[in-house]
Amino acid sequence: MSNPLPDPFADQPDWAPRPPRPVEIVPAAGRVDLRGRRVLVGLPGLGWRGDLRADEQVVQGSRTYVPVIPEHEWYRAEAEQVEVFAPLVPVDRVWVETVGGREPAARPAGSGLRLVSLDAPTRRPPTPVVEADSVAGRRVVHVTGATEQRDLRAVTETYAGADGDICVRVAPELEWYRWAWRGQAPITLEVPVHLLWLE
Repeated sequence: MSNPLPDPFADQPDWAPRPPRPVEIVPAAGRVDLRGRRVLVGLPGLGWRGDLRADEQVVQGSRTYVPVIPEHEWYRAEAEQVEVFAPLVPVDRVWVETVGGREPAARPAGSGLRLVSLDAPTRRPPTPVVEADSVAGRRVVHVTGATEQRDLRAVTETYAGADGDICVRVAPELEWYRWAWRGQAPITLEVPVHLLWLE
């Protein structure tokens, strides 16, 4: 047999899961259902602010606005059914985070300076936790097979688990934020780092 079949796993170790689908950032204008969606606000050429959630659009006169709530306040309002203040941001200054498709993403070679456009928020490709400098408090995706578990926060940095695996403890975002407003320690899960990606 002179022509062996190509190895479909040649470009990736057999123990490594596929990266999660990337987060795409799209303008909020024209989108109908924004309630509870992660958003960024800002101005082209100035900058962007994240860790925010949107509520239903509001039309005043001929202008459309999006009520924008800091993410920790959004979780508190949803969990405890309380009213929170939500400033109205013009829809053209709001961008929505959506989960993109599985197209192959070209990873930048090496680390270093990466220039971006200031015309729109920058898309960040998923980064394996093993390549991150620090992870505590960051959004992570737990990948097992074809399943992506999102809306998680890393509670610890990497450490050696009881079985010798390098792990990170993660918590659902609701638990993460409840820890802040109630002081109630979150319920966490120990996850090996090769199954975690920074979102």
